[in-house]
Amino acid sequence: MQRNSHQVYELGYHIIFCTKYRHKILTGEVEIACRNAIAETCAAYGWTLEEIEVMPDHVHMLLAIPPKYSVSSVMGYLKGKSSLM
Repeated sequence: MQRNSHQVYELGYHIIFCTKYRHKILTGEVEIACRNAIAETCAAYGWTLEEIEVMPDHVHMLLAIPPKYSVSSVMGYLKGKSSLM
């Protein structure tokens, strides 16, 4: 359970996103950079990254985010920051 000043919530999302055309590029150094970029972005915004698994062509994440953020905006931040790396 997480708390804000006016609410108590427990929101967990299992999110999967794929590379373009499912190319198998998330291996080696790219996998480590992707994992680190996602973890740093989550820490900066106060989201809880409970689990992450980077496969060669997709990423599985279990995220706990506050209700003030929509899932689509969170994914916009995460995919934007990870693509820059």
